[in-house]
Amino acid sequence: MSRPSYERLSFLDNSFLVMEGPSSPMHVAATATFETGSLRGAEDGLDIDRIRAYVSSRLHFIPRYRQRLAFVPLENHPVWVDDEHFNIHYHVRHAALPRPGDERQLKRLAARIMSQHLDRSKPLWEIWVVEGLEGGHRFALVSKIHHCMVDGLSSVDLLNVLLQPDPVEDFEPPAEWAPRPAPTALELFTDALGRWAAAPFAIGRNLRDLARQAGDPRSDLRARLRAARDLLASNLQRPSPTPLNRPIGPHRRFDWLALDLATVKQVKNRLGGTLNDVVLATVAGALRRFLARRRVPTDRLDFRVMAPVSVRGDEDRGQLGNRISAWMVPMPLAEPDPRRRLGIIRATTARLKETKQALGAEALTAVGEWTPSTLLSLGAQLATRRLPFNLVVTNVPGPQVPLYLLGARMLDTYGLVPLTDNLCLGVVLFSYAGRLCWGFTADWDLLPDLHDFVLDVDAAFAELAALDPVEAESERPRRAIPRSKRGLRVTAPAAKTRGATPSAR
Repeated sequence: MSRPSYERLSFLDNSFLVMEGPSSPMHVAATATFETGSLRGAEDGLDIDRIRAYVSSRLHFIPRYRQRLAFVPLENHPVWVDDEHFNIHYHVRHAALPRPGDERQLKRLAARIMSQHLDRSKPLWEIWVVEGLEGGHRFALVSKIHHCMVDGLSSVDLLNVLLQPDPVEDFEPPAEWAPRPAPTALELFTDALGRWAAAPFAIGRNLRDLARQAGDPRSDLRARLRAARDLLASNLQRPSPTPLNRPIGPHRRFDWLALDLATVKQVKNRLGGTLNDVVLATVAGALRRFLARRRVPTDRLDFRVMAPVSVRGDEDRGQLGNRISAWMVPMPLAEPDPRRRLGIIRATTARLKETKQALGAEALTAVGEWTPSTLLSLGAQLATRRLPFNLVVTNVPGPQVPLYLLGARMLDTYGLVPLTDNLCLGVVLFSYAGRLCWGFTADWDLLPDLHDFVLDVDAAFAELAALDPVEAESERPRRAIPRSKRGLRVTAPAAKTRGATPSAR
């Protein structure tokens, strides 16, 4: 008889389960719209049975979608086991918008779906097929998957499994599901005892490897340790409190914005930096406008953005789970000039790359692999109440060719990010087929003016797009002149900007 099969969750994957609370479901989600195409069924409705059969036929590429959680006794650590009662009808759900079936109704529905927790006794994902958009000419997929299963970059791999670069009409019927036997509580506990007995030997091997890497000048261990030290030091001081950082409730708002990706790249090429620098500078400009309208002074505000950074290598492609770290990027909200805001952010991200802060965060995460779940639970709950950042902005590169669900072309896709205790706004960017799709998730009660912030983002990008190109030297942020040299240095006149407007509306 074959031994029951299971897989332990990593420390980082488990942390998303631990952080989940009554008002903080920890799943990521996306809302994508499609042309109805050949999926229009009888009486102009969607052929939902065909969609379910197609999704079932692709699940063998992503086995995690038919696995549920089990927990090791006493240790309380989660593991993945096959779900012997898997039912595709539970996970692929069918809904319809009332007339007129517009974007506003779809956003409200997506936000309500986002607010609902996933059932932990079943595989942690759902896809809602929503018809009735624009009078039936389009439909939407609202998908949600628990963050313990997937990070942003691996979710792109899943998208490529479910969607195809060309229209598909025929597919192989789904194979019959044959789950592997789940382990008993005794088997899980026995394995845990063996793992803890072997832990000292594993730690000893790790220490030898650590000493060997420390003596190897080609190793980046020293840089990782310095980055971890600097990250800890910078996060001991909390950022400034803002209206975006108050205890959240259980309800969500969702909004979106689409920008032309070629235009964003033109701004990047003309003004310098990376596409992500342009994104962060746009967010900084929008925050200035939004906070000024809320009458929050920004001249001395310590406002930080957490920007997830993938540490996923080529060998990790197609694998579920989380391989992410983070940058903590201070926002130059006191700077009124959009060109100089971009210059400051460029200098900041260049420094973060040089100091390998993301690798430092990854090193700190790896330390937690030996932390029991009971201690992890306490630490995570304390950590979420002392967040070292004010806002999450995550930028996920996506495919630049149109994708199809069978014969239906996907038009756009907007991400929803989970919120936690004092984080009432999150921003997800996803580039797809020439568009940069911005998704905004917010607390329902704390940000009734979410759409105003979306308009602020649009206006802040328009400020950057209106700037003339300048020489590389003049793009750099000005540095303070030492007192001993004042009067000995001639400062060139500031370059004129076109289209700059006061940042507060």
